[in-house]
Amino acid sequence: MTAGVSAGADAAAAPTTQVRRMPEKQQPGRADLDAVLAGGMLAHVGFALEGWPYVIPVAYAPWREGIVIHGSTGSRMFRALAGGAPACVTVTHLDALVLARSAFESSMSYRCAMLFGACRELAGADKSDALDALTDHLLPGRRLAEPIGLRPRSRKEDAATMVLYLAAERWSVKAGSGFAEDPAADLDACGHLWAGRVPLRTVLGPAEPDPTTVAADAPLPDHVAAWLDGRGIGHPALAGPAGPRSSSVAGRQSPNEEATP
Repeated sequence: MTAGVSAGADAAAAPTTQVRRMPEKQQPGRADLDAVLAGGMLAHVGFALEGWPYVIPVAYAPWREGIVIHGSTGSRMFRALAGGAPACVTVTHLDALVLARSAFESSMSYRCAMLFGACRELAGADKSDALDALTDHLLPGRRLAEPIGLRPRSRKEDAATMVLYLAAERWSVKAGSGFAEDPAADLDACGHLWAGRVPLRTVLGPAEPDPTTVAADAPLPDHVAAWLDGRGIGHPALAGPAGPRSSSVAGRQSPNEEATP
């Protein structure tokens, strides 16, 4: 698979994955997609229902060659997606505010992945495996903790939960990093003004025990302590950019600009 382009008879009718606005920001490698998906927890799912567009946030996890999401079997969104409604799933990381010498040239550093396609409802062993993957991605180490960190799922809970899989067959990744590129006129007239970057990071705060069921001095489970002090299994909330990229952040690029024209 290259640059998020899939083959197939209906490929021409599917959304384009070629970035048209600032195409130098496109990241064509599958490793770029995997890094964005591995470092996030929240996706925004876009779809149409009864003539209206919806974009709904939902937890997700990387799974096999795509991602999985879960929700109530009574959810209109999940029923529509399970019925084959086309979807666009977006995962975005905001890494920095980029300050230029004008508001017009100021921007953001970001990494954004968009996946297009139709979801497939999972059942049986695939559903169980995907639910485990969701738990392990969002709460790493908790499902298999020693001593036990979670009770097993019940059949009733599984029956009330729908799990959908979206294969990464058509996708696009776009990223911006670096500093603003002020025009020469601004540098001549306003070069004394400060310009640069202000990094943004997601952090895990101090754990807060449930005051109604857990003693205030109860020790933290080891897997939670590991999230907070960097030992053992990391948490996706702490994932940052893989490193500096060569693409520019100049211009008025919005972090959620579509890949289509």
